[in-house]
This record gives sequence, structure tokens and C-alpha cells, in this order.
Amino acid sequence: MDLDAVADELYGLAPGDFTAARDERVKAARAAGDRDLAEQIRRLRRPTLAAWASNLLVREQPDETERLLQLGEALRQAHQDLDGAQLRELSAQQHQLTFALARQAGQLTAQAGQRISDDVRQEVQDTLHAALADPEAAEQVAEGRLAKPLSAPAGFPTSVPQPPQAPVPRRATRPADEVADLDAARTRRREQQERLERARQQASDAQRELHERESELVAAEEEQRRAEEEQQQAEQRVNELSRQLQDAERDQQRAREATRKTRDRTRETRRTVREVQRRAKDTATHARKIAE
Repeated sequence: MDLDAVADELYGLAPGDFTAARDERVKAARAAGDRDLAEQIRRLRRPTLAAWASNLLVREQPDETERLLQLGEALRQAHQDLDGAQLRELSAQQHQLTFALARQAGQLTAQAGQRISDDVRQEVQDTLHAALADPEAAEQVAEGRLAKPLSAPAGFPTSVPQPPQAPVPRRATRPADEVADLDAARTRRREQQERLERARQQASDAQRELHERESELVAAEEEQRRAEEEQQQAEQRVNELSRQLQDAERDQQRAREATRKTRDRTRETRRTVREVQRRAKDTATHARKIAE
């Protein structure tokens, strides 16, 4: 048993089965005397639904995963070369592919008995975008051992870039109504941008809170695991003491029975001794009379 084999096995399981299976592998490693491996296995974190769905997709759709990774290489190269035309073409492909793969992930989890929400499916799509943007993220996704979803780094094109528009000829003067409409449009655009920034901040806050809650959940699960181990050990001690008490009670009963039998024999022997003493006395008295 090694860490890679155990991790491959565990991250192929549904999140609800992960913790119990991990704890079994920890016990097996400890029983084999490999405490370092047991500790490494214990540190493996249960995957979120989005991470599990991504792992399942990679394992069940290797050809599509390879296509995604190849598209990521091409996208990163086009982004580095500032090739607008290539970026537009590849960006359109990335949206089609990541959307289709995220939908496939939802179908695979449903077949495995666990339906995922639209929010979770979006996290899967974000993870696929991260694999397109970052080579290290691509390696993590390809391993199929994610514990939490990934997000694309800032600056990577996640929307289809549009070709530059032809410049609008400047007018010498603008009518007052046109200037007012332009100002209103700018105001609306500024307000829209502010709402977008607030929404992004709220999304970031929600993601950070999610990670915090996931960390709390992991800590709570670990505390529960230790409590269950202590409970099991206590129950084993109680069972052992119960067996010892039962043995002691049987020994006590046997000792009482032996004492009762000994007491009866002693009482019977005492009566016999008294009877013999009485006969001996009578015999001695009779002998004296004869002698006289």
C-alpha cells in the first residue's frame, strides 16, 4: 500500500464514503507499522461536491480531458502572443467545451446517485477554466484528486474577446440632447460597473466563507473521528471489565458453594465425633462396672 494508490482510490469515491474509507486505510497502515503513511493518509481532505464531480469527469472521460488540456496549451500560447484572432477562436471553443464538460459531470454524478446544483456545476466549469489557464492547475485536474474546486487566475480571458470596432468620426460639436444622452449612458455604464464590482466582491466573500466553512467541517470531522475512536476504546474496556466481573461473580458463586459444602461436612463430622465420644464414654462406664 502506498499514498498514490490510496489517494487514487479515495478520490474516486463519493464524498459521503470518503471519510470512513480513509479511516480504514489509516488503521491498515498503522496495523502494518507504517505510521508515516498513516499520517499522510489521515491528512487527505474529503472532496467537495464540485471537486468530486471534476474528479469523476476526469476518470470517466479521459479523451475529453486530454482535449481540454490541449486547448489550454493553445489558449495560453495565444494569450502570450497577444494573438487576438486566435484568442477569439479558442475562447469560443473553451466556453463550448467547459460548458459541455460541466454538464457531463452533472450527468455522471447523477448516475452515481448524487445530483449537483447549478452552483456546483458552475464551480466545475470554473475548475475547468483554471485548468485551461494554469499548467499547474491542469496537472491537478488531470490527476483526478481534487479536494476543492479551482478558479482561473485574474487576467486570463474567460469571455470571448471582441474585434476592435472602427473609430467613430468625431464631430466638431454635439447637440445638447446627444451630450445629455451620452452622459446618461456613461452614468449607467459606471453604475453597472459598480454593481459588477460589488457582485464580484460578494462572490469572493462567499467563496472565502465557503472555504472557511469547509475547513471547519474538516476539523469537525477529524474531532468526530477521534471521539469515535475514544468511544470504541472505552467500550472495549467496558466489555473487558464486564467479562472480568462475570468471571469474578462465577468464582464467588463457586467459593460460596464450596464454603457451604465444607460447612455441611464440618457439621456432620462434629455430630459424628460427638456420637463416637458418647459411645466411648458409655463403653468406658460399662467396663468400670464390670470391673467392680
